[in-house]
Amino acid sequence: MSILHNIFFFIVAIGVLVTFHEFGHFWVARKLGVKVLRFSVGFGKPLFTWRRKNDSDNVEYVIAAIPLGGYVKMLDEREGNVPDEELNRAFNRQPVLKRSLIVFAGPAFNFILAVFLYWLVFVIGTTAQRPLLGEPVAESFVAQAGFSVKDEILQVGESEVASWNTFRIALIDQGLDGGQMDIKVRDIDGYEVVRSLQLGDTRVLEDQTDIVTKLGFEMWQPSLPAEIGGVMEDGAASQAGLARGDIILSINATAVNKWSEIVELVRESPNQLLKFTLDRGGKQIEIDVIPGSRKLNNEQVGYIGAYQNIPDEVRDEMIVELKYGVIESIPKAAIKTWDMSLLTLRVLWKMVTGEASLNNISGPITIAQYAGVTATIGFTTFIGFLAIISVSLGVLNLLPIPMLDGGHLFYYLIEVIKGGPVSETFEARGQQIGVMILALLMMIALFNDFQRLLQ
Repeated sequence: MSILHNIFFFIVAIGVLVTFHEFGHFWVARKLGVKVLRFSVGFGKPLFTWRRKNDSDNVEYVIAAIPLGGYVKMLDEREGNVPDEELNRAFNRQPVLKRSLIVFAGPAFNFILAVFLYWLVFVIGTTAQRPLLGEPVAESFVAQAGFSVKDEILQVGESEVASWNTFRIALIDQGLDGGQMDIKVRDIDGYEVVRSLQLGDTRVLEDQTDIVTKLGFEMWQPSLPAEIGGVMEDGAASQAGLARGDIILSINATAVNKWSEIVELVRESPNQLLKFTLDRGGKQIEIDVIPGSRKLNNEQVGYIGAYQNIPDEVRDEMIVELKYGVIESIPKAAIKTWDMSLLTLRVLWKMVTGEASLNNISGPITIAQYAGVTATIGFTTFIGFLAIISVSLGVLNLLPIPMLDGGHLFYYLIEVIKGGPVSETFEARGQQIGVMILALLMMIALFNDFQRLLQ
């Protein structure tokens, strides 16, 4: 996947989220009678500027060169002279309630956008991996709890599970504090039972290990012939000449009977020559393949960019379609947004207390990669990604850190308590602290990004 592809969809994602966030400030400010001078998407040098006809305030709309944020500039005595006849429309002259509503509107609109995006995902519908379990990893938390092959996950704690992805999120939510995690499953005989993971002091985000691997879960895979269902463009399999319909008989003279054996042999051989013996249309042929290399769970593993052929009847068993009605999707979207907001807050707090690794922080490079990947997968996957980022943006902006919306709201709370605005000196000191905190977070995020990129 090209860098330009990732950058394009990153700009699309940030553009949508920032525009909606700043529109919240803009719309509420104008509704409350505050004069807006400029609405800018992006920072730095303006690329495009225009003004709307018949706009009595003559607002300047700007698209700027650096697409990593935006701002709404309002009439304010602290930023320049204000004519006497417009003093009543200056932001700083407004009652604290009005100022608070204007500031809160940005994050609020991010939550509103997330609800709409989740609603769209639910209405359009998606196909997802059914949460069926494979053989538990020996001596793992899962094995000790008595999970069995083809257990279907129904519920983790109080959270219902509909897909493998929602199962992962529920594991994070329920496993942040360690202790006991109750998981309801439907076993292979159709009985619903509760199995308990005893995590003790283990917390699922205390290091970089994938949560599913950490606990010992395996996704169920059908026992099928090792037939190739397709190859990825520019992958090692495609370059070597492997094709759909090829049945893999052996690798380096080691017989293979199922796909998982191929995966294991390839994973163990990054950048090493492998001799594949194939059945192609009844003829036996040999092809040399050199797997690529990538880092997974802190180790280098091989991959060739090929996937298994799975018959429709087996695929139907593995895949679940998630789709809801127009009205039914509204509360589901609202609940999803609320749950993701609380989870984001809890993870952030665990990072502050040291119970979750700072390696979980991602920056613009990782976000750009996910933007590109989700856009490639499909429209609903991409808008689901936008919803997650919109929730994160809303939560982060409400943190009581100077420079962020939450910092301004904190100042207003102090103003209400003491009966007057905070001093300019106090606010200036707060701005300095806010800049340092944000700079530190950005450095950590970029360090993590570059570390993942190099890996």
